[in-house]
Amino acid sequence: MSFVFRCEIVPVVKTQFESLPLSPALLGVIRELAYTQPTPIQAASIPTLVAGHDLIGQSKTGSGKTAAFALSILQRVSLPLREVQALVLCPTRELSAQVTREFRTLGRKHPGFTVAEFVGGQPGKSQRDALARGTHVVVGTPGRVLDHLQKGSLTTNAIVTVVLDEADRMLDMGFGPDVETILNRLPKSRQTVLFSATIPKSIAIICKAHMQTPVRVRIDEPEEARLEIRQLRLDTRPDEKFHALCWLLSKFPHNSALIFCNLKQTVIELTDKLESAGLSVGRLDGGLEQFHRDQILARFRNQSVRLLVATDVAGRGIDVEGLDLVINYEFPRQTDIYVHRIGRTGRAGRAGVAISLSGHNDKERIREIESNTGVAIEVLEQGPVNLSEVGPLLRALARPCSMQTILISGGRKDKVRAGDILGALTGDAGGISGSNVGIIEIQDKLSYVAVARPASRLAVQRLNDGRIKGKRFRATLVEGQKLDDAQAQAEARKKKSTNRRSPRSR
Repeated sequence: MSFVFRCEIVPVVKTQFESLPLSPALLGVIRELAYTQPTPIQAASIPTLVAGHDLIGQSKTGSGKTAAFALSILQRVSLPLREVQALVLCPTRELSAQVTREFRTLGRKHPGFTVAEFVGGQPGKSQRDALARGTHVVVGTPGRVLDHLQKGSLTTNAIVTVVLDEADRMLDMGFGPDVETILNRLPKSRQTVLFSATIPKSIAIICKAHMQTPVRVRIDEPEEARLEIRQLRLDTRPDEKFHALCWLLSKFPHNSALIFCNLKQTVIELTDKLESAGLSVGRLDGGLEQFHRDQILARFRNQSVRLLVATDVAGRGIDVEGLDLVINYEFPRQTDIYVHRIGRTGRAGRAGVAISLSGHNDKERIREIESNTGVAIEVLEQGPVNLSEVGPLLRALARPCSMQTILISGGRKDKVRAGDILGALTGDAGGISGSNVGIIEIQDKLSYVAVARPASRLAVQRLNDGRIKGKRFRATLVEGQKLDDAQAQAEARKKKSTNRRSPRSR
């Protein structure tokens, strides 16, 4: 299947709604809502969407993308046909509700137009009744939509458009398998639309598999607003290195920082020193078991641990959105290693800072890196703090993270999906606001969910008191890199299953 961006970047142009291919009814609603002129994403994407082409829309949150695809779907909908013609997938209940409201507002001059919201925490019967009465558009989270598809209450034969809204967040929350299953069950001749703030590799794979020559609409920021990695170095003696690191962490504010070392032993020692000082830190090196590696990466991705100390080998697969700061605690031995390390920050147009602690023996490697990359590494003039100032700096850095990670002793092989966990937390039994729920990661026998710190203990209680997929699973807060109850339960179930399958031998 071909995968061609027919339009890589659409320039921002000023236009009026009247110049867009919209009906008098829709233009009337737009005037009533006092919309003056379309946003750049609306002006660039509506003509393509109304024409029926597949589209990849990339723009920041709040850019008007919901109205862009809602107006286009309303322009094409056949009101006499009382079947689902468009499906919009959203990562959260709150976004689903927002999109549903937008459809109802913009479609109020379309006689008989109906839109149904399919999310967890709501009675399935009312959703089935809406389908039975006839609805034109379904907006929902992947888990609940997939439930209706599997039960046969949602038929797909009339669907001509599917929209993946906030696709990057949807995949971050663990909905990737559900989205793939849904797309595979829709008509092949449909229009596929994807809106996302970023286009990581996981999004590109979905586009290639499920789109036909999509048009890419990317609203580029002005030249002066573009951000790139700021490369710095701080010359320090070996006995001052830890003090210098503390100074850097205090001088450069960050939500999360990745600290690279050359040796596993250095990673262990540095992690212990930072942890003893009360900082939120985890380590990643080749000596860790896979469970601990998965756990610390899950916590780092969802920002329930702020600092990650890693070796190059262990850190090879790290891909974290919004990483503010990379520090080379030990200067890398080769140029390609340096480039790989600093490339962990400054992604998707965000600001990034990469700082290297360097010594006298690193001068030749610095010249080599600057020659190979064509970029001079800026020297920090101010030296690190005195030893007496390290303690107060560390105490100031030891603030709690905004998120905490909950480990659940059930995963993909238990048929647990991200939508099931989200529903258990935000439904009537859970009572947790969807805005307090972050990334959900589903593994074979375990799942991780990030929850805002003030709601985390209540979330654990509700998960332990309730059920997921009709089953009880153990939920615990992950506070460190230790084997906890949930992992112990998963390992016991795995061992029991293995013993049942293994032949006895003496």
